[in-house]
Amino acid sequence: MIALADCNNFYASCERVFNPGLKNKPIVVLSNNDGCIIARSNEAKELGIKMGVPVFQVRDIIDNNNVYVFSTNFALYGDMSSRVMSLLTDMAPETEIYSIDEAFMNFSGVRDSVRLASKMKSIIAKSTGIPISIGIAGTKTLAKVANYFAKKQTDKGVYALTDQQQIMRALKELPVSKLWGVGSRHLRMLHSYGITTAYEFVQLNEEWVLDKMTIMGLRMQQELKGDSRFALDVYPARKKNIRTSRSFGIKVKSLQTIQESIIAHAARCAEKLRMENSCARYVSVILRTNPFSKSQDYYYGYKSINLEMPTNDSMEIVKAAKMLLGTIYKEGLIYTKSGVIVGDTVPADQVQLNLFYSELGEEKRKDLYKTVDLINQTLGRDKIQLLGQGIAKKWKLKQENLSPCYTTRWADLLRVHC
Repeated sequence: MIALADCNNFYASCERVFNPGLKNKPIVVLSNNDGCIIARSNEAKELGIKMGVPVFQVRDIIDNNNVYVFSTNFALYGDMSSRVMSLLTDMAPETEIYSIDEAFMNFSGVRDSVRLASKMKSIIAKSTGIPISIGIAGTKTLAKVANYFAKKQTDKGVYALTDQQQIMRALKELPVSKLWGVGSRHLRMLHSYGITTAYEFVQLNEEWVLDKMTIMGLRMQQELKGDSRFALDVYPARKKNIRTSRSFGIKVKSLQTIQESIIAHAARCAEKLRMENSCARYVSVILRTNPFSKSQDYYYGYKSINLEMPTNDSMEIVKAAKMLLGTIYKEGLIYTKSGVIVGDTVPADQVQLNLFYSELGEEKRKDLYKTVDLINQTLGRDKIQLLGQGIAKKWKLKQENLSPCYTTRWADLLRVHC
């Protein structure tokens, strides 16, 4: 049996943990630069606020119903996620962390899976304050279906699909739009053939599904029939590339300002590489203007370079990124986003050295980065940073409704006055 634990309205729930006054109040969380709505509490959903809409389109609903609005606080969400996932990993025999708020668990051999799931739900609510729902079934896709119904059971939050009749009833009730892996293109196609429920999808000819929805669609259909096609990925593969990019909080023309952002992104990529004990063979830089602007033509700059040797050295990656920026920057344009990508990664202990490699100073530099990373992880990001990253960072995201980083920043610790 496979169980899927899914945090309920995760971003909104994180905001409530340290602010109990938000309980039962409508909450929305905004995307980068406070542009679109990417998370909603149940109360906000009931007001008719849709996912992904620009916030200005629902400003009247927000103002008239006292909806609480928050900027994305990924430092808080990431830390709360790691706490939830750590608890799940401790309680389940095998765990696959699927996303920031979802995890698949192997319940094979568990005598009473519903009881274990209920215990998990209770412990996580007590330990973190985050409500979760758990769906249990024989395959990953069916566990997703079970989780859909678990979320509807507000009193229990645990739902198991154990027998064939129960599975068929669930599939007849489940809209095909709620199926794992059915995107907007496939949904339009299925609706054009009159297929509106998961049950109707399961009845389709397998060759037809393979032709219309590729092998992934066929595997999903087979999983809905109870045939396991997606194994638990307990040991995720090493990332092939790492990307750090941000939209600017202001309109940016200056090369110096853009260079600050590129250095910050490059340094962050290098830090992520070291966290994964990886090195990258190439560096890419992207720079773009607003694709919807009517005052200037759209420009997308992209350039890559292969490094002499795979590395996770911040200064080497920053050096390459600065050189690439100089080749794609065009004076006079107003830019809205920049980013750095490092890729073709290899394990740090399997790097092929070149003929001119010298160990002189390498060990000292590794010790330096180890110390810097430890300080930043302990005291907060960018406590120690490269000079070129700048101090004011005027280009940073617009986050006018950012909540405190309660669990990752000493200055934001809750203070209780007795």
